[in-house]
Amino acid sequence: MAFLRTLVWFSALAFVLFRVGEGKDILVGGSEDAWKIPKNASDSLNQWARKHRFKVGDFLNFKYNGKADSELQVTEKNYESCNTSKPIKEYKNGNNTTVKLNKSGPFYFISGADGHCQKGQKLEVTVISEKHRHHDNPPAFSPKPAIAPAPEPAKTSPNKALAYKDGTFLAVTSLLGIYWIIIMGLYLAWVFYLVEE
Repeated sequence: MAFLRTLVWFSALAFVLFRVGEGKDILVGGSEDAWKIPKNASDSLNQWARKHRFKVGDFLNFKYNGKADSELQVTEKNYESCNTSKPIKEYKNGNNTTVKLNKSGPFYFISGADGHCQKGQKLEVTVISEKHRHHDNPPAFSPKPAIAPAPEPAKTSPNKALAYKDGTFLAVTSLLGIYWIIIMGLYLAWVFYLVEE
């Protein structure tokens, strides 16, 4: 009986540790009808996005009528100009649109319906990396400079950069840790079982 109790306890612990490493499902705008032309600037999805932290591995869930609208993931240039002609990805499935935030940095989304983007139906989401320190409050919004400075060259070795790409390193180490916990849990349960006999 103690063996079974210990096994259940370690299984529950492994499940909790596994869930901690997964991303969250985030409903865009916080409501089912948020992907639409905003009533005013304070009602825009960007105001909503500035109040939230998005991390690598999170999922954005867009809810909209797929027959009347769509959602396009675009470059920053196409986001600014509302250019729908060359999207990175196009989503037309309405209530089933889920986008995985698979890297840190900005993601840009605009409506695919004619004229909607120009009327403010667009979203910019900035994703923080796994290494980003947690703060209680998200950073305050600061407007983009007219001309962005050139990015600094990466200061990590190519091997280290590959290890962290898309959270692969974190996922592998998390799985190895969970595997180790399960193996140790089974070993300890077996030892407790032998001691009780």
